[in-house]
Amino acid sequence: MTKVLYLWTVLMMQFLQKLIVQMLRDWKFEIQLDEKLRKAVYLQIADALIKDIHSGRLHPGDALPGSRNLAQLLKVNRNTVVEALNVLLIEGWLVSKERKGTFVADTLPNFKDGHSSDKLTGTIQRTANQHYHLRFDDGHPDTKIAPISELARAYRQIFNQKAKWQMMGYGNEFGDFEFRKTIVQMLNHQRGMQVNEHHICITRGSQMAMYLTSQCLFTKGDYVMIENPGYKPAWEAFEHAGATLLPVNVDRNGLIMEEVSHYLKSYKKIKAIYVTPHHQYPTTATLSLKRRLELIQLSNTYGFTIIEDDYDNEFHFGYRPLLPLSGFSELKNYVYIGTLSKVVAPALRIGYLVSNNTGLIKNAGSLRKIIDVQGDGIMEQAVLQLIKDGTIKRHIKKASHYYRTKRDFMAGLLNKHFADKATFTFPEGGLAFWIVPNKDVDWSYVAGKLDSVGIQIILPNTYSLDKPVTGIRLGYGSLSEKDLEEGIIALSKVL
Repeated sequence: MTKVLYLWTVLMMQFLQKLIVQMLRDWKFEIQLDEKLRKAVYLQIADALIKDIHSGRLHPGDALPGSRNLAQLLKVNRNTVVEALNVLLIEGWLVSKERKGTFVADTLPNFKDGHSSDKLTGTIQRTANQHYHLRFDDGHPDTKIAPISELARAYRQIFNQKAKWQMMGYGNEFGDFEFRKTIVQMLNHQRGMQVNEHHICITRGSQMAMYLTSQCLFTKGDYVMIENPGYKPAWEAFEHAGATLLPVNVDRNGLIMEEVSHYLKSYKKIKAIYVTPHHQYPTTATLSLKRRLELIQLSNTYGFTIIEDDYDNEFHFGYRPLLPLSGFSELKNYVYIGTLSKVVAPALRIGYLVSNNTGLIKNAGSLRKIIDVQGDGIMEQAVLQLIKDGTIKRHIKKASHYYRTKRDFMAGLLNKHFADKATFTFPEGGLAFWIVPNKDVDWSYVAGKLDSVGIQIILPNTYSLDKPVTGIRLGYGSLSEKDLEEGIIALSKVL
């Protein structure tokens, strides 16, 4: 009966979503995507939209469905739709109006009758054939220095163990017990926390941890405070669970606490706040000690949970990283989310969520069992072996020196080429810089110019909820010094 009710609920939600889209937009988007084509899926979407504009099915001023709705209709990832819309925004086919949505431009680019969608604009054609040779990500590690061979060796050794067949069965929904004990030991000794094996659930990366937390913590009608600018994938997880976002602005010392206090006095159902206090995403600002203590006091007074995303704790170049908020014994309600993906390799999806609320952990394990059954116990055993034999510790030491040298090189480039164009924060850790131009910048224009020379950046609106963002986040960890120099010089020419 429960399964029938669940399926009925899913079907009704899908029906209502489609109905709402049809009510809001008279235009119906028809496109057959073919992943076998050499053309990227986002370009197929972009060209289909241009074709509808060209044929008159879409008129100047017509509103488009939101990227989330389009993604649902086309059954593709939302980021794919966002890429398609960005291409059309750069080309001038579409315009974005703050708080209203995306519309067909009133003044359209010139085109002639009889042209196919592949030939409508030179830039679209160029983009379709273009492969970026340089991409500024938001702070990925360099996979070339990852201990892949050591991990492969550990994996093989596990399969050669006498008890290997026992590991091929179903495991624990909270993760391998010995692996959990080791992570708990690390958190207690290195990050000042006071937890045990019953306070942790291993996940496939930090995003799964975020999803499980959201589903176990929020119900429809709840509010969650978020950093703005901030990390949109976390926001989407919160909204999917029924929570409403309350944006809190960020300055060079992190969250602005006056805004947090204002929300707490104005809303009764604030369930949590989501923060990245170590190196705020995307600005890299560190939440000051004064504000940390204020936030903990407010959490205890009002009873909301602090969801702490410590996504890059290992990469710190000062004396030592600041202890997490979750390491303060005074804090009564917290969820702490971490990952090993950046330490070993992004493709290795191992994260964890920790909470002093054992009921939440129990619920997270039950939910995780539904969607993942048990995780990857063998990989957890392999990583555990690398932790115990010192490989991870040596790798972190080596990587920290490697990234510190690269950070200093990046700072030198910015001082040389951006001296009169922008200011930047010199990060004490993490793998990215936050750069703020000295004057207003049309980032769509900048992105278009860089596209033409094979360089990709992440547009600032990727981090924004309700207002334009002036800064841009440039990851340096995965790029060579040669690529960094080329990219910074190219960017400085168009700012």
